[in-house]
Amino acid sequence: MNIHVYENTEEMGRQGAAQIAEKLRKAIARRGEARLLLSTGASQFETITALTKEDVDWRKVTMFHLDEYVELPESHKASFRRYLKERFVNLVPLKEAVFVNGEGDVKANITYLTERIKEQPIDVGVIGIGENGHIAFNDPPADFETEESYLIVNLDQRCKQQQVGEGWFATEDEVPRQAVSMSVRQIMSCRSIVSMVPHKVKAEAVVNTLSREITNLVPATILKTHEDWSLYLDADSASGFMKLS
Repeated sequence: MNIHVYENTEEMGRQGAAQIAEKLRKAIARRGEARLLLSTGASQFETITALTKEDVDWRKVTMFHLDEYVELPESHKASFRRYLKERFVNLVPLKEAVFVNGEGDVKANITYLTERIKEQPIDVGVIGIGENGHIAFNDPPADFETEESYLIVNLDQRCKQQQVGEGWFATEDEVPRQAVSMSVRQIMSCRSIVSMVPHKVKAEAVVNTLSREITNLVPATILKTHEDWSLYLDADSASGFMKLS
């Protein structure tokens, strides 16, 4: 585990993006291609912007993402497919982008995603941590045991409150009840994991992640068991951790 703390979110994003890009370049040098897994949400804005400016041969990179709401159209501002297309996919010449689709025949969509994700390991997983300690939409108590790659999950109230707080929905009632989420085990199979976790609202989750024993009540604690996990914080999200240390 490597922890990096920066004064502001912009610098955190630049430094994190630089590490992500370097890992992608190394994967391309080894195998001629790389696989990238991206998070979404307000916490990832600066990192994704900085990543689009990095010197990477994007034509050799396939991008996956973590999750998507069930039955939410891509035209909705909260759609993660829309988020990634506007902020990343449309800005770099990727080899391919493989999206999580929560519309239509969701079970068939999950089957396709599973086939694609199992082709070979993800080189770099960019995994955020939610206010309730979730990774992807694996809210507590998260399923640490399932071997499914993607699954349909129910969103808890704290998770819905976060989506409203970030401005994606006007009220909790508007937040979809379910989402398609990458499983914890599939996330942990990434060769490297880089977590970008800025903002004061994440300070409690950071403290819980770093101070608690491994528990599915704080799903992000499982990241501490990964052999190559880097945690990037800004001064606000690190405030509780710095007091703890």
